[in-house]
Order: sequence, then structure tokens, then C-alpha cells
Amino acid sequence: MSTLTRILNHNIQFVKAYERYKIANEMSDISKVPSNNLAIVTCMDTRLVEFLEKATGIKRGEAKIIKNAGNIIVGDFGETIRSLIISIFELNVKEIMVIGHHDCGMSSTTSKGLRKKMIELGISEHAINAIEGEFEEWVDAYHDPQKNALNVVNIIKNSPFIPKDILVHGLLFCPNRGELEVLYHDRINK
Repeated sequence: MSTLTRILNHNIQFVKAYERYKIANEMSDISKVPSNNLAIVTCMDTRLVEFLEKATGIKRGEAKIIKNAGNIIVGDFGETIRSLIISIFELNVKEIMVIGHHDCGMSSTTSKGLRKKMIELGISEHAINAIEGEFEEWVDAYHDPQKNALNVVNIIKNSPFIPKDILVHGLLFCPNRGELEVLYHDRINK
């Protein structure tokens, strides 16, 4: 059975059970606006799936969670900044947590090594060369999870698209134990 088939079969059963649960508990749909007015920028690492939310006590409907490889931000108007703009101006986010993590795969990834693997699997050098500079800036920007989290905090705080009264915090997460370490705590007086 393919992964897609297994997921779709599970989903059919989930939807039936969830609808019965909602009716029995007189639940309404959850809003797309995060009830904690919080956005989290974090990594796409599989060890964080569900575990980060449990470790932080964040439940469904409470926060916008923006994930990418290494929670890296490159450029003034990249996808993560765009997602934060929508979160702030359309969905009432007032606070942002940048949560990096120990043992991130991006810390051992290099543009040279990634380029080689991409070419070996059929990506043309021409395509990679078309993003020359941006490719290296993105991949080689990350070598230390703590420094990266603090760098991302700095990028967000200095973005011309993020209001200055938005709180931005930097944290480091242990994907094996669930422990959080505060790297930077924003204390803007409003």
C-alpha cells in the first residue's frame, strides 16, 4: 500500500470520528486567527512534528507555525517574511517566536555538497547557476543553530515590513528531550 493510500484511508476514518466528536462535544470550527496572537518560525525537521507543540503547550488554533529548512530567512521579502506580514496584518499576530533546534541537518549542509547531490539527481547546472549567490547565501548561511536563531530574530526585528511593537523572541529546542532555552527575550515597553 502506498503512503498516499494509507494516509487517505486514515483520513476517511479520522473525518468520520472527528465529526462525531465535534457533535458530541458541541464544538464549533476553530478560527484561522491564532487565539494566542502568536507566530512561530521554526524548522521543518521531522522530530519537531507534534513534539514542539506538546513541549510548548501550543494547541490547535493558538499559533501560526511557519516552517522551512533550518528556519532560515534570506532576503528582505522572502516567503517567511511574507507569511509573517499576513500573520500580523491579517491575522492579528502580536508576538513571534523563532525556535531553532539542536542537531539541525542544515548545520552540516553546504552549498557545494548540495549542488553536487542535485546535479547527480538530474538538476541542471544551468538551473542552479541561475540562482547563483542566492543559493550559496541560503545554504551557507547556517552552521550554528543558536547563531542562526539569533540572526533570524535580528532579520525580523529589522525588517521594514514588521512593526516595531511586535515582540520577537529567540529560542533553541532540543528535539530529543523537548527542552527550550531562551536565547533572546524581547521586552518592548508598549
